[in-house]
Formats: sequence, structure tokens, C-alpha cells
Amino acid sequence: MSDLGFDKASVPTPPTTEPVLAVSDLKTSFQTKTGWIEIVKGISFEIGARETLCVVGESGSGKSVTALSIMRLLDPTSSRLRGSVKLSGRELLTLPEPQMREVRGRQIGMIFQEALTSLNPLATVGNQIAETLVIHGQMEGAAAQAEAVRMLEKVRIPAAKARANELPHNLSGGMRQRVMIAMALACKPQLLIADEPTTALDVTIQAQILQLIKQLQQEEGMGVLFITHDMGVVAEIADRTVVMLGGQVVEQGSTDQIFNAAQSSYTKTLIAAVPRLGSMKGNGQPEHFSVVDRKTGVLRVSEPRPDTVDHQSPPVLSVKNLVKRFDLGASFFGKVHGRVHAVENVSFDLMAGETLSLVGESGCGKSTTGRAIMRLTEPQSGQISIDGQDIMAMDRDRMRDMRRNIQMIFQDPFASLNPRIRVGEAVAEPYLTHKLGTRQQARAKVAELLEQVGLDPDVANRYPAQFSGGQRQRICVARALSLEPKVIVADESVSGLDVSIKAQVVNLLLDLQQKYGLSYLFISHDMAVVERMSHKVAVMYLGEIVEMGPAAAVFKNPQHPYTKRLIAAVPIPDPSRRNQLRQVVADEIKSPIRPADFVPPERTYTTVSPGHVVQDWDENWKV
Repeated sequence: MSDLGFDKASVPTPPTTEPVLAVSDLKTSFQTKTGWIEIVKGISFEIGARETLCVVGESGSGKSVTALSIMRLLDPTSSRLRGSVKLSGRELLTLPEPQMREVRGRQIGMIFQEALTSLNPLATVGNQIAETLVIHGQMEGAAAQAEAVRMLEKVRIPAAKARANELPHNLSGGMRQRVMIAMALACKPQLLIADEPTTALDVTIQAQILQLIKQLQQEEGMGVLFITHDMGVVAEIADRTVVMLGGQVVEQGSTDQIFNAAQSSYTKTLIAAVPRLGSMKGNGQPEHFSVVDRKTGVLRVSEPRPDTVDHQSPPVLSVKNLVKRFDLGASFFGKVHGRVHAVENVSFDLMAGETLSLVGESGCGKSTTGRAIMRLTEPQSGQISIDGQDIMAMDRDRMRDMRRNIQMIFQDPFASLNPRIRVGEAVAEPYLTHKLGTRQQARAKVAELLEQVGLDPDVANRYPAQFSGGQRQRICVARALSLEPKVIVADESVSGLDVSIKAQVVNLLLDLQQKYGLSYLFISHDMAVVERMSHKVAVMYLGEIVEMGPAAAVFKNPQHPYTKRLIAAVPIPDPSRRNQLRQVVADEIKSPIRPADFVPPERTYTTVSPGHVVQDWDENWKV
């Protein structure tokens, strides 16, 4: 996708004519048992044609509610909108609902955060795009189907005609998000609202989506309202930025002004907390993020901590030649037609007090490696030892006891919390199951853990559905810490958190590591966080480790083409680079599915520097 960047001279200046969207003194209230509560408190902004406005702030600041208010997608029986929202001078808040339905999709397109839950799982993606065209009277029948394929081609989906006949679950996360963009743009809207469209995506897919939105915006002349908590993405895409806190605008201006001359202390805090790739100093060891103390309002800028890894003792976790494959297409007679080679011959050691990060795109085998180590999925072969004990030979009871020493923070916090029990009970459950104390002691422990992860202890009586996604992830971190394990497998544990909350949780993990000598297997696609957290980094591609070594060595001197691709795709929080040409590869990662009789080739590795090894590849290697 080398043609998706733009030189500064090629980006037109936003017009001075009537804005595409003008929001004035917008107030949104919700009805509760105690009365009306105002969530959005009188915000105002404008967006011009070919202009991108980013609304940034933490969970609960009112960003998504603002977008839903503009679209009038809130339940009118329990919500109330006041103020003015004008689309090309036409007031939307007083528009009759039948006319507002015509505006949605036709004049305003919206991309939601989670594409899989926004798409009909029982309809092909081509039919869903065609349906949008039919509903809005753009075209019908074969013409609509043909236009759906053209839109899929426009958003750079390979083999678009074939992909149009596939169901959403057959596509990768990046492909599904592109389908959502195609659907949102099918009727050529004047305004595109993108609500956290890249939060859950791999760094390379995120780069593709951002470049795609920028190009389509120039081609179609639309305004873009981009909602995010990622300041790196803001710098990458926004012409102007609105910073929200507690339902109010605390600062707005050009993105250059926001980053280089912020006036609000909250804005300064958000920017200071942004992890910047390549900003490591000193000996390259993990350092703390800048983070605001919410009680005092003071920004804490911690010095890099010393290396606490004990390199002389045996590893606390040792993985040798780990293999995990999933059989496909077993017939009535039990014949297997193919296999997913999810983890292939993976080996590494994790020392006490050390963080090893597994990085790579979705489908590379990171999460499967973590689950296989926990024996939540049984590997085909390999050796896994914790404190010298071979866990592959343990029965169910012994393995349950062993899990006190190794805990996992799962990628999806909502799926890993029981929606029917209060979060205090969820955090206390491992503590009580392993009989580490009385119920009274468990309550005290829960209060302590919730406070450590930035939550008020009083929330222990609430249910998971009453929390934001970021808050639920913090609850899962607290639960994993309740047993004081030696090893924590953190599977994308901070990927969905706001930048300042992410900084707090990462700092918490670093502090606990320093205090208790904890070891982390940190699974992530956030390369800037990985650089800060890690002592060592292992880059995975198609189930194999293609490069591994000290974090400083891998980031400063990447050797494998895939490692270089990952690092090049990281958004840089520098608005001066916003309109520079980005070299982004549009290819999808290859499939890990192999024929049943496939025998993996023997791999050879070259040592680049002490502890830094890279898998050998030939000149024809391609992602």
C-alpha cells in the first residue's frame, strides 16, 4: 500500500465554507432511578470537508456517547438531547425519525469499535454491503452486488469477488474492519464517524486502516470524526483535536498546538503518558511511564529501574520445542484433511524477575503459546517446566495446584468474568479456592488489589456489565495478582486501556515485579509498550519465533524482514509527520493451515549479538 501516504503539498487546506458538521452546546442526559444525569455537558466543535477531527479522552469521558448522540442512536425513552447538531446546515436533533434513518448510512457513515459484533454472522459480507445500498435506494439486485464487490476492492480486500461470498467469521480482524469501512462508505456519506476503529487491531493492520481512511477521505471529500484514546493515532491522522474529560471539552485546537503547546494539565498528562517507540534511555532496561497521581494531580516521571533479573539461577519457566496443531476437516472415518500449525517448535527460558514479550500479528500463535503453557489447550509435544517441575506430566489436581504459581490475564475481560457474580467475589475466588485466608481476609485483600489497579474498593459490589472495557481489564489484573504468582501470562492485558490507565497498569506490573520478583510472559501487539516492559522480545510469525533477543537489541537492530515491518508500522506521536508518505504493506499474513502430511522444514538461526538470534531466510521471503 505504498501509494496510501500523502505529501504535505498534496493535502488540501480545510475549506472556509459551511462546515460538514457543526455541533453546538450538545448536552446528553440519561434517566436513572435518582433522576436525569448529564453525561455530555455542552460541547461544541466543527468539522470541514476533507478534515479529520479527533475526539480523545479516557473511558467514561463521553466520546462514544457524543457520537451516538450525533447519530441519534440512543434510546429516546431513557435519554435526552439538547443543543444543536447540524449536517451541512441541516438540524438533526429535531429531524423526524423517518428522515433521520435516511441520514444514517446515506449522509453519515459510522464504523463501530468491534466489527464482529456489528456484522450479521449469518449473512455474507457482500450481501450486507448490498443491503445498505438497497435500503437507501441507491441501487438494487445485481447492480448492488457488483457495487459491494467494488467497495471491497476500494478498501483493498484481496480477491474481493470471492471474499464477498464469505461470512464475517471467516475473515481476519483487519479484513472485518475493512468490510465495516466499505459498508460505511457505500452510500458516499458527507461525514464518517469512526469510534475506536483500530483499538483491537494489530499494529500493521492499524497502519493500513489509518492510511486507508486518509486516502478515501481525500477521494470522497468527506469529513471524519475519529474517536480514540490512542494519542499516537491522533498524531497520525488528526487535523484538529478535541480533548474530553468528564463529558466536557477541556481543550481543542490544531493537533500541532495540542501536542506542542497544550494548555490543560489533563492534556499534558495524556501526552506525557504516551509510550514512544525508540525513547528508551540508559541501559535499555524497562522504565516507568509518566503517569498522573489521581489523588494529588501531580505527574510522576519515574527513572528507569535497574535490571532485577537473576541470570545465574535456573529459569522459572522453561519451554522447549513446544508444538500445538489443530486438526481440520476430520471425515466420518476420522481422516484429517489439514492442520493449523498454531505453534511450531517454540523454545525460550523466562528468568525470575524477567519480562519476555511475544509479539506478532493476530494468528501468529502468541495467545495459543500462552494457553498451551497454562495447559488450557493441550500441546502435541514439547516440554514445559515451572520451577524445574515438568507440568506436562501432571494430572488435573496437581496442575490446579501448580496454577497458583502461574496465572493468566486473558485478552477479553468480559468473557473471563462471570456476569452473574460481583467483581469482588470474582477477585476473591482464587484466594479462597486455594485457601490462602478467611473470607474476612479475602475482603481486605480484594479492597487492596482493587485500589492497586486504580479502582475504588467500593466497586467490589458491582457486576461486570457496570464497568467499561478498560475497568474490566483492571479487575482481571487484580484477580490474577490475588495468588501472588511467580509467573503471569498477560495476553493483551493492556491493549484496550486508555493511555493514562495503561500507564498506571504497566507501572503497577513493573512495581510488583520489582517488589516480588514476578516474571511476565507479556503477549502484545503494542510495540511501544513492549519496548518499555520487556527485558527480552520474541517475534512470532506463523507459529514460529523468527527473531528473539534483548529488547534493546531487537528494537535498535532488527534483522528479520517481519520484525522490521512490525516496527515500521507503529504510529509515531509526532503531528509534524502526519502527512508524510508511509510505506505500508497491504498483504495479509499467510495462512498457518497446512496439508495433513506437511512436515515443517528444519530452521536454522544466526546469532547477531549476545542473546540476539534471528531465523535464517532466503531472498524470496515474503510476509
